[in-house]
Amino acid sequence: MDWPHDPDGEEGSEGGRKYGMAILAKRLDEDEDFPLSKREFVDEHGDEPVRINYQRVVSVADIFEYVEGEEFDSIVDFHKAVGAGMRAGGFWDYHPQGENPETKHA
Repeated sequence: MDWPHDPDGEEGSEGGRKYGMAILAKRLDEDEDFPLSKREFVDEHGDEPVRINYQRVVSVADIFEYVEGEEFDSIVDFHKAVGAGMRAGGFWDYHPQGENPETKHA
């Protein structure tokens, strides 16, 4: 896929040092961006790549198809909703609660 920037570059995963939710969170300022509209966030960042693991890159919009809620009051609310969405969409290789015995654990 043609991404607007290199998924593994500094603008993406900072040279491969950040994955998943860390890439999304670095787009936000905890003091200035909240409350945050899901639609505005996706409109601005939806086509950007998110490296999920060493093999998989998806778009922000792909992840947010599974994120519930239309607005997030704080960065903690954002993390909770995005984490639940990433688990629901199969974007994480493991589940800390062991919901599925076939899934790798942390």
